[in-house]
Amino acid sequence: MRVGVAGTAVRAVSRTTAPARERLTAYRLRLRLPLWWGWAAGLFVLYAVVSGRRHALLRTTGYDLGIFEQAVRAYSQFRAPVTPLKGQGFNLLGDHFHPAIAALAPLYRLWPSPYCLLLAQAALLALAVVPLARWATRALGSGAGHVVAFGYGVSWGIASTVAFDFHEAAFAVPLLAFSLTALGNQRWRLAVAWGLPLLLVKEDLGLTLAAVGAYIALKGPRRLGIATVCAGVAGTLLTTQVLLPASSATGTYAYGEYLEGDRGSLLAGLALAPLDALRPDTKAITVVLVLAVTGFVALRSPLVLIAVPTLGWRMLSQHDNHWGTAFHYSAVLMPVVFAALIAALTPYARTSDPLARRHLRASLGATVTVTLVLLPSFPFALVAQRATWRTTAHVEAARDLLSRIPDGATVAASNRLAPQLTSRCTVVLFPGYPIPGKLYDASGQPPRPTADWIVHDRRPPESWPLPQGHWPYPLGRQLAELAAAQRKYGYELVAARDGLTLLRQRPLPYSR
Repeated sequence: MRVGVAGTAVRAVSRTTAPARERLTAYRLRLRLPLWWGWAAGLFVLYAVVSGRRHALLRTTGYDLGIFEQAVRAYSQFRAPVTPLKGQGFNLLGDHFHPAIAALAPLYRLWPSPYCLLLAQAALLALAVVPLARWATRALGSGAGHVVAFGYGVSWGIASTVAFDFHEAAFAVPLLAFSLTALGNQRWRLAVAWGLPLLLVKEDLGLTLAAVGAYIALKGPRRLGIATVCAGVAGTLLTTQVLLPASSATGTYAYGEYLEGDRGSLLAGLALAPLDALRPDTKAITVVLVLAVTGFVALRSPLVLIAVPTLGWRMLSQHDNHWGTAFHYSAVLMPVVFAALIAALTPYARTSDPLARRHLRASLGATVTVTLVLLPSFPFALVAQRATWRTTAHVEAARDLLSRIPDGATVAASNRLAPQLTSRCTVVLFPGYPIPGKLYDASGQPPRPTADWIVHDRRPPESWPLPQGHWPYPLGRQLAELAAAQRKYGYELVAARDGLTLLRQRPLPYSR
């Protein structure tokens, strides 16, 4: 009888203390919150330093930092995002559908500088670590939270994004991180709420939202999932077939041709997709590296399928810039694979089986190992290079020449000099994009320069936006146009130093 009474008392105490234990666990997690934000703060500093030093050393470009700054500057002045670097009267909403960047307009109005965009991007990319690290800590333990934070934070996809100017993809990364975390915790409506703004970030991300909906339809409320799929597909069709052509000078979605290429049609491209996804080798290498950052453990979770839309359009594209590991195209894939990693390892953390626990530790160890192996090959290694912290005579000369250009002037500038001026001048690309979508005038000649100033840098040779050797104005042609500006169009030499040339249009009228 006493034993029964004692057992009842113990069970009663256990029932009483269970909520207390839950409250204690929640309290401990709240104490860890500064650690997650500490990771975010540390990564923000890293990203800001890398991108900031690149800009200070003239390694950013008009394509794309200057273009996006012109768009945000226009938004901050309550104008349409017309970007002179892309062409006369060129509306950037006819290029890609990314009204989300207008969110930076109030900040830019307070601080009109390219650093405003670079630091905003650093903050957005760093913010994504918070939901991922928090989920990993709750599901796998505090050590795993640090591994996920480290693996995501210095992953090659994020590094490549930080080291290539500013892009709208920065908005998608934290949105996806929060949405995927909600999916992993079966908070379906919250996942959709975080995913819906992707429609305002870029036209292809509607397909990523559709993938989120497909996952919900399979794992959760079917109606909600199907509705999300429909919203994602409809959003992509609306932007690519209606909104983008309406804002484009050509009346079409310019990037649709990359999915057709020499196949003749999108349908033919889809039919040959299995072969095209494997050749050339660059595509396969990119896919392998995307999965390798988690030691391929992400393949064990269906969450990894949310990466398929982004990988799909990139591998089907006929543009070789979309295939590799450079630029910003892999940024949205990093939160996907790390969310899949957490989901795949969660069952192993819920058991006391020693073998399962060993597997958990080995998987996390593999993630750290791969991250460390890849780190020197991607741009975060710049922080350890002496050249990153040394300002060269060439950079000093460029700053001196650029300081002579007055605020409000119209300037034709080399690609790497353009973003140094876009905050205070109207900048076009030298020799220029005077007609939307065209590099030459009706007679097949480069356009007659009309800018107040011309500033040109012959080091390094221009190669973007087209691959080296395909740039319509190779260095020799640029120098010829520079000479023609003085000989034919009445520009006078203001200064020339270390491969840099500054010309000013004479105030008196001239004839051609």
